[in-house]
This record gives sequence, structure tokens and C-alpha cells, in this order.
Amino acid sequence: MSTLVVVAGALIEQGMLLVAQRVRPPELAGRWELPGGKVAPGESDADALARELREELGIDVAVGSRLGADVALNPTTTLRAYLVTRTDGVAHPHDHRALRWVGGDDLDGLGWVPADRAWLPELSALLRT
Repeated sequence: MSTLVVVAGALIEQGMLLVAQRVRPPELAGRWELPGGKVAPGESDADALARELREELGIDVAVGSRLGADVALNPTTTLRAYLVTRTDGVAHPHDHRALRWVGGDDLDGLGWVPADRAWLPELSALLRT
């Protein structure tokens, strides 16, 4: 049985992190996350993340280093985050209810999807540097 990988991108600009508010599924609607999506068969994590952010936000990104540890969503699905740098485009919520730029002091107060909470210590440290 192969593991499905879901990738998420942490876009930080001028000390602020871009977060996206989910529309679906119903149990996660209204919660905030790092945007991203599923890695297709034969696709690298970086290619998948660049494709997903282009589709979901309308931006082009360069995928950088890993952020934190992998998060097991279930026995067959792993969530993995990367730092990304915008290279082109203006972010729009094509696949989300809303987008928001948040600072380090805002992280704990957001209604995060549970899995993304694993990266809050690393994100907080990055936003304070």
C-alpha cells in the first residue's frame, strides 16, 4: 500500500504568513491552513506544491526547504510542508473562502485545521526572525 503525500506551502513575506480558509470538507470548513494539495503519481513534492499554489491561489512559487516534520493524517496519508517564495502573481482565494496575512502573534488565535498546528512552533520562530 502506497502512502499519499499532501504538500502545503508556507509563504512568508515582510514578516507575515499567508494562510487560507477552507471551504470543504464540512468538518474543516472555516478553518485556516497552509495552502497546498495532493502529490500526483510521478510528481515531485516541489512540482505538486507549485502546481497546487498556481491552481488554488494564482501565484507562481519557488519551493524551498522543508518546514517541520511530516504529519500523519491517517495510516495512508502524510502531510508535508515547505517554505515557498512567490516568484509571480497576486494571491486570490480561487479554492478557499478567504486568504489572510498573519503575524507571529496571530498564529495561536487562529482556528487552524488540526494537522497544521504541528508547524506552529517553526512558523512562529520564522515570523519572529
